[in-house]
Amino acid sequence: MTISRNTLLAQAAESVGFDLSEEIRIGGNYTPAIVHAGTAFVSGQVPRIGSAVAVTGRVGAEVTLAQAQHAARICCVRTLAILRDALGGLDAIAQALRMTVYVQSAADFTQQSEVADAASELLHQVLGAAGRHARTSVGVMQLPKGAAVEVDLIVAVDS
Repeated sequence: MTISRNTLLAQAAESVGFDLSEEIRIGGNYTPAIVHAGTAFVSGQVPRIGSAVAVTGRVGAEVTLAQAQHAARICCVRTLAILRDALGGLDAIAQALRMTVYVQSAADFTQQSEVADAASELLHQVLGAAGRHARTSVGVMQLPKGAAVEVDLIVAVDS
């Protein structure tokens, strides 16, 4: 028996302490996802749980690699929850195309790709082979609300 993607998302959300029944708050004049011509674009997501950003600070200074990986998982859960809502379920995803992971990094921190690995692994865990994607991980000086990590995602949608 195959476990549905929506069930796998629920399990992943529970593992990071994210409540999928909560509304995903968006602060600003933009939409969390746009679906156009068979492609869905998800706006950057920080590791917000409820009204609080769960992991803040500079990775390699006040934030450990493990904490940053946890933040990346929360961000990825949020992107998938947004897609679930925008598409009426995760089964509409044909293929993950590209993920960008931004890491608020200390000057000497060089493990951005290891932070991003946590999000990539979660995406594959939920979507299976359709979760394979191209990826960029970038060290940045600052992120919104002091977040340690931000993730955006682009997926192909079944028509």
